[in-house]
Amino acid sequence: MAAFRRVAAYAPPGAVGLGLGLTSAIFRSRPGLTTFEFDFCAARPGRLATDLGVPVLVGHGPELFAGADLILLLPGESFAEPPPGHVVSALRAAHERGATLAAHCVGVFHLAATGLLDNLNATTHWQYADQLTARYPRVRVRPQALYLDQGDIVTGAGAAAGIDMCLHLIRREHGAALANSIARLLVTPPHRDGGQQQFITAPLADNGDGGRLTGVIAWARANMDRQLSLDELAARALMSRRSFVRHFKAVTGATPHAWLLTQRLSLAEELLETTSLPVEQIAERVGYRSAAVFREQFAARRGLAPRDYRRTFSHTMGQARAGTVLTSP
Repeated sequence: MAAFRRVAAYAPPGAVGLGLGLTSAIFRSRPGLTTFEFDFCAARPGRLATDLGVPVLVGHGPELFAGADLILLLPGESFAEPPPGHVVSALRAAHERGATLAAHCVGVFHLAATGLLDNLNATTHWQYADQLTARYPRVRVRPQALYLDQGDIVTGAGAAAGIDMCLHLIRREHGAALANSIARLLVTPPHRDGGQQQFITAPLADNGDGGRLTGVIAWARANMDRQLSLDELAARALMSRRSFVRHFKAVTGATPHAWLLTQRLSLAEELLETTSLPVEQIAERVGYRSAAVFREQFAARRGLAPRDYRRTFSHTMGQARAGTVLTSP
């Protein structure tokens, strides 16, 4: 299926205001940047209760699913009750037609109610993982993940992880340049490493380590063309290697090596989309001494060789230049 353009967000009774806001902020049309057709729907058009106590007026019912390329099932206070039968039928019909279905937080319960998650890996907010397992035992619940992509079925963790899931969908279908541009407009990271574990445990004590790591991370992002060693990063943070690795993983959810790999390849994606630099020069700019190693690692991450990736997502170059100036993440 072609990259999605028409997006429908299903809002259940007691819809969570954060979910309504973040999906609208991400998918609304932005002149010169995006042309998504985005709208909300509910089981029936009309006034819809929200968790804020402020109702919203929804103009569409599940008939909106019939023309949607992407359907988002938003979280709501009514997640313990499955959606009405006509909503479930419409969701299944849309999926059979080829639409992608995505849900985050307790919206995953409504997706599970369709049966489309049976025998698939799925995630949700860690607080509700056991409840999801008990209610839908055929779903393979993976509470450690921020989001899980099963192709035409995508699930995300709680609350703000919906942003991660939605940006991933845009990155997957429209390329890193567009996802990064939207993330900058929202002042949010275009990609977060690690999983939910980093948010379940207590945060680090406010002893200055967080500030030092923030500075090191910013410096590393600005120096992706260099061979950044663990010793150099630890020295900049004024920590021992062991202490740096422990604190870095607690903050980012990833080891320094894994984080650097993600950052290098994410920057490479954007350079492939937004410049005409040869692959060899891009490899150098993102810190690879060997273009062959870069090609191998890029293909393993994206499932495409760098040249094929550039050909696939070359349309985003014009979109990004017409909208906002891109810089490295």
